Amino acid sequence: MSITLDILFLKLRAYLELMKLRLAWLVAFSGAFGYSLGIDKVEWLPLTIFLFAAFCITGAANIINQVIEIDLDKLMKRTQNRPLPSGRVSVQEAVWLAIALFVVSTIVFFVEFNLRACALAVLSTILYGFVYTPLKKVGPIAVFVGAIPGAFPPMIGWVAATNQFGLEPGILFAIQFIWQFPHFWAIAWVLDEDYKKAGFRLLPSKGGKDLSTAIQIMIYTLFLLPVGWLPYELGMTGINSALVAMLFGVLFLAQTFHLMRKCSDKTALQLMFGSFIYLPIVQIAYLLDKI
Repeated sequence: MSITLDILFLKLRAYLELMKLRLAWLVAFSGAFGYSLGIDKVEWLPLTIFLFAAFCITGAANIINQVIEIDLDKLMKRTQNRPLPSGRVSVQEAVWLAIALFVVSTIVFFVEFNLRACALAVLSTILYGFVYTPLKKVGPIAVFVGAIPGAFPPMIGWVAATNQFGLEPGILFAIQFIWQFPHFWAIAWVLDEDYKKAGFRLLPSKGGKDLSTAIQIMIYTLFLLPVGWLPYELGMTGINSALVAMLFGVLFLAQTFHLMRKCSDKTALQLMFGSFIYLPIVQIAYLLDKI
């Protein structure tokens, strides 16, 4: 009996790893941020249901990505021990899990929220799984395409809460869309050698890890400063969160200048961690300011 439980535990753990548990929860949180910003009063049951649906749809997209890239993941040190390349989960298992998660999440989005949010969630999955994933071998255009579904979560949350498109969800989309360029390029800089093994070309400069790439990272980060003020200008949040967004935007921008000076893996890694800090802190500040 204990052996059976151990096997079940290992399989469950492999499934959660296949879904990219931490990333899926971060994406779900980003969607919950948009949902909470769009409603007048937070009710925990609908918010929990939204988090569940967002987690499932993200997990499905992550699995599709890994099924398509299984042979490429075997080539990279960072990914060769994932459940599919290591054989802990079969491709058939992964496909059925992705289908189950996708179906459950779309039903929840449609029944508990609205058709618009459901359609956005489906479009996000298609763009990430079947457009962005194969483009990673084409060139930096993949980062632009991938930033579109990557910026959908807060917009999906807002639309799920309000059943309305408009300037407000567009601003939430814009903040996360712009943020992804320094975020993805910092990751691509750190992992450039590993990515090359799989034929991925994601850095914007043909020279790769050079000043040209660092300048482009700086330019996109610079755009976060004015965009971060827009939720306040639209009356979505207060002045305090706008000041927090400005402060952390300036700190984030300072890291890009450091990268421009050094052009090293160490400074790119610092920028990558800076990007991980910027987004959740700014989003939490917007929420707290609304409350």
